[in-house]
Amino acid sequence: MTDKTGGQEARPRRRWLRIASFALLLTIVGCGAAAYAFRPLPLPAPAPLERHDAGVEKGEYLARIGNCAACHTVPGQARFAGGVKFETPFGVLFSTNITPDPEHGIGRWSYEQFHASMKHAIRPDGAHLYPAFPYTSFAKLSDEDIASLYLYFRTTEPVAQPNRENRLSFPFNNRSLLHFWKGLFHDSAAFTPDATKSPAWNRGAYLVEGVAHCGACHTPRNVLGGLDEDRALQGGAYVDQVASGAYRTWSAVDLTPGRHGLNRWSATDIALYLTEGKNGHAVVHGPMNEVFESTRHLTKQDAVAIATYLKGIDPSPKRSDLSFLRSRVDDGEIVYTVHCGTCHLPDGKGDKVLGVPLGGNAIVQANDPSSLINVILYGPDLPPPPFASSRTTMKPFGKRLSDEDVAAVASYLRSSFGNNADAVTPEQVRRQR
Repeated sequence: MTDKTGGQEARPRRRWLRIASFALLLTIVGCGAAAYAFRPLPLPAPAPLERHDAGVEKGEYLARIGNCAACHTVPGQARFAGGVKFETPFGVLFSTNITPDPEHGIGRWSYEQFHASMKHAIRPDGAHLYPAFPYTSFAKLSDEDIASLYLYFRTTEPVAQPNRENRLSFPFNNRSLLHFWKGLFHDSAAFTPDATKSPAWNRGAYLVEGVAHCGACHTPRNVLGGLDEDRALQGGAYVDQVASGAYRTWSAVDLTPGRHGLNRWSATDIALYLTEGKNGHAVVHGPMNEVFESTRHLTKQDAVAIATYLKGIDPSPKRSDLSFLRSRVDDGEIVYTVHCGTCHLPDGKGDKVLGVPLGGNAIVQANDPSSLINVILYGPDLPPPPFASSRTTMKPFGKRLSDEDVAAVASYLRSSFGNNADAVTPEQVRRQR
């Protein structure tokens, strides 16, 4: 009986042992397959550095108009030493040290390694780079321009500042997942000119889609953080600081020539805004101040090229007019008349000295009203001196108006003066406080 019972008990144990062994085998095979899938693949080697028509001066210009300093320099600290904080839906990222320091920066990087980071988002150690670094745009640069950037950064002052650790939530702290992300959203091909367009249009496209990476903010993103290329430059949303120092959502406007974008702007208006920070329609403010710090260095020819491109792309789709569904417009008109009408005028056309026009205003009509709410709550936050504009008298209304009043006046602006956008709720205002 004992032998029989022992044999009966042994059979289930052997069965579970076989199952466990099979499961272990599957795990080993699966891990091996994953390791094979994520193995560092040989990257296409660029032509040797000396073969490129590259130069330090050209690289410095590209770094300026590409806004490298804004993302890699903490205000008041060493240039390009990294440490700038980025709040994302996936956690906190910090920019890296890109000085030629050999320990903490990129001083030991070869040109081939620098090229791999710009084109393929791969670090020298084989790890994937997070797309807070806009390599989806920088990959469009020519090898000559990438080589020029490499030569320039080798001439900058080395800073021995360690990089800060990112604070990303699980599973986004696993860089290997970017293997799949890049398969979905990253194209490493360089920009290809459109033979049916003018040289100015193609130059503007190269700048906007490449080094200036305008779409990084002005194109909507999907739930995985990838750019929605079907709605390129039709307006996006991102997180940055408001005047109080807190991090809040901002909306980047529609840059297309559609009715809710830059329809009323001429090419000259766009070029002026980029290089002077102001035109007859708008004044640079908020997070755009950092962008202006780069665009003001554009040559006149490049500013005109960007304007030519933006005026020549397809407009964003028209919206249905749902103004008859909007409530509290009368309340918003009262708030507007009391607090805004003097500078922006009863018809919304704006005083030439005191207030910008509100009709057809891209910020007012943005899909996401966050930037409009921020301006009402905190004021326009203009660039520091020597920048000057006569339209600087708007004060913050966050302490004067309730959430309900801010929502009402914002809704009024978005449905008046020829504008057409969704109403704003008090809850949306509260999120921006």
